[in-house]
Amino acid sequence: MSPEQGVVPQAGRLAATLAALRDRRVMALVLLGFSAGMPILLIFSSLSLWLREAGVERGAVTFFSWAALGYSFKFIWAPLVDQIPLPMLTRLLGRRRSWLLVAQIAVICAITLMAMNDPSQGSDTLVMMALAAVMLGFSSATQDIVIDAYRIEIAEVRMQGVLSAAYIAGYRVGMVVAGAGALYLAARFGSTADSYSYAAWQLTYLVMAATMLIGVVTTLVVSEPAVRARQHQGFGALDYSRLVLVFLVSAAAFVAAFFLAGHSFTAVKQGLGNDALINFLLETLHFGFAVASALAVGWLLVRLGAVDRRIARATWVEPALDFFQRYGLRTALLLLALVGLYRISDIVLGVISNVFYQDIGFTKPEIATAVKTFGVVVSIAGGFIGGLMATRFGVMRILMLGAVLSAVTNLLFIVLAHVGHQLPMLYVTVGADNLAGGLASAAFVAFLSSLTNVSFTAVQYALFSSLMTLLPKVLGGYSGSMVDGIGYPNFFLFTTLIGVPVLLLVWFAQRSLKVAETPPVKK
Repeated sequence: MSPEQGVVPQAGRLAATLAALRDRRVMALVLLGFSAGMPILLIFSSLSLWLREAGVERGAVTFFSWAALGYSFKFIWAPLVDQIPLPMLTRLLGRRRSWLLVAQIAVICAITLMAMNDPSQGSDTLVMMALAAVMLGFSSATQDIVIDAYRIEIAEVRMQGVLSAAYIAGYRVGMVVAGAGALYLAARFGSTADSYSYAAWQLTYLVMAATMLIGVVTTLVVSEPAVRARQHQGFGALDYSRLVLVFLVSAAAFVAAFFLAGHSFTAVKQGLGNDALINFLLETLHFGFAVASALAVGWLLVRLGAVDRRIARATWVEPALDFFQRYGLRTALLLLALVGLYRISDIVLGVISNVFYQDIGFTKPEIATAVKTFGVVVSIAGGFIGGLMATRFGVMRILMLGAVLSAVTNLLFIVLAHVGHQLPMLYVTVGADNLAGGLASAAFVAFLSSLTNVSFTAVQYALFSSLMTLLPKVLGGYSGSMVDGIGYPNFFLFTTLIGVPVLLLVWFAQRSLKVAETPPVKK
């Protein structure tokens, strides 16, 4: 369906916009967004501080960031979520709610398991905590897959802007609770950098696990989307079990290939002098080799009859083919380019923004208050403004507005770089940046939602959400080197200029979708 389809006539836009805020589904998405935002910081910042207070070496602390890889590669098992019914639960709760409940229970179990291990007690408990963190990353990413699919399926396109804003607002509140909230509780319960208390951190993580019950209750209360999955006749429990087995063996092949080849790639990097660009290219090749190994193993297993070829095709091939068939090759490639580049301006800048604030003299408390408190509130407000405007004026128009604001507000960082340590200018910059980012994010999530086919909601949206951060994060990794070479003002100008092609992509995408003789329709 075109992103502009489903927009109500002008006379009814205001009434529809106000009615959207009163819709029960909006509150449901706030609560589910909260449930989705909770786990990630329990793997990153909060866990990192716990490990450091427990005396774990910095190298081991950073190792735990691997636990969140599930977020980057969730599109690999998203097709299983779309295709495989869960025994008894699917019949009782429905396709989406059954998977959501299982994922949330797994999240609670993983957080509880982390709480049961004291990282200061040696390598054995540290390994158990690492396994629990991996379980948390995988189950949390699965929860994200299902919530994204659920949000798309419960409402028409015109509601997606408001629902996206509600989800983002809940997500950010969940991150604040799991980040600042967890640190506050740990300190309140008696753990500090000078006096580590396992009991304080254990109780903190148990409280976080209990807080996840908000998502569980929401899952049990909300209604299942009135959308049926594409049915594949003749597939039974054994077929689905074999499908899962093929996936697990392929995943094991990826892990084995990545780690077995690691020493060889490390030796090559050392032999070539550890140049940053060469290292990046070698790591890309390293990762590509592991992916190719997994694909080869999966393909071979299918060829050998380990799983029915029809179900393998329906699970991993048809979702991609469907997108190109609905939009045509030219428009599909244009849309994918837009998906991959839309967030590039703000993500590249965001990687180094906190370092920039410190470099020009702002203290950690000043940064925390401006960015983590004021900025989050403004971002939530921007999300709701963007969602309501998308509902009233159409997704593509607000997508263009978001792209313009995301690029232009980066110029304020140039002003801040010249004036230096001035709190009013910091708040103006942070406020404008977060308002633009919140508005753009809500419109963009609604846009991505409009591109999916409800027969393949989970896998197509997972692919889009992974693609949208791939290039920006890769480029963002070089932001420090760019600042060293050209300075902050020129770097901020660069982040503004790389947003210009996005404006052209939005314009071309809007034009292509409007002039299509037969607009793509969800099946």
